[in-house]
Amino acid sequence: MHVEEDIYALFSYENDTMHRAASAYYHEETKEYKLSVQIGLTNFCRIEFIAPNIAAFEKRLDEHLRKLLVELITFDPKTISSIVCKKKIMEWEYGKSLPTELEGFELFVAPEKPLKITNGSYIILDYSDFSIASNFVIYYNIFRDEFFGEGRVHGIPEINYLFDSHDLAGLATKLEHHLAARLQDIRQKATE
Repeated sequence: MHVEEDIYALFSYENDTMHRAASAYYHEETKEYKLSVQIGLTNFCRIEFIAPNIAAFEKRLDEHLRKLLVELITFDPKTISSIVCKKKIMEWEYGKSLPTELEGFELFVAPEKPLKITNGSYIILDYSDFSIASNFVIYYNIFRDEFFGEGRVHGIPEINYLFDSHDLAGLATKLEHHLAARLQDIRQKATE
């Protein structure tokens, strides 16, 4: 068991090639067992696994872990919210035209395969450079009906309101005008 401050790592499943992992741990501060998911440079806790004791955690793992591991390595459009489907993110023509590489960053997540994370948010676009632990992500939040961007430099988030949009047309315009410069800025900060 690996111990880091007040977190006791129990086990993990990792796919380094796909940059994905699921890690079970005990969090001493909250006195809870949890499971975190890493997709690219984004890490979040899956709330359906949070448990107050080992027996409840084991039960949740038995019920949900296999499905979660499959979801980590495959895309199933049936798991996407109807709100995201109505927004036509997966059919977005501009999204289909995005380059697979831009300013040294690879297109890790494309709009046709959005990734559900937490609090009603989906990653719809992720340009990553894993060698410098830096990326730029566009999220869509179903509760706010809003697109927004976030950069990471060496894994540390940087909020940027430049990409905030309520529709795909507005987002496309902002990406056309600012995406390359934003990636250049992230790279410059990461390599200083």
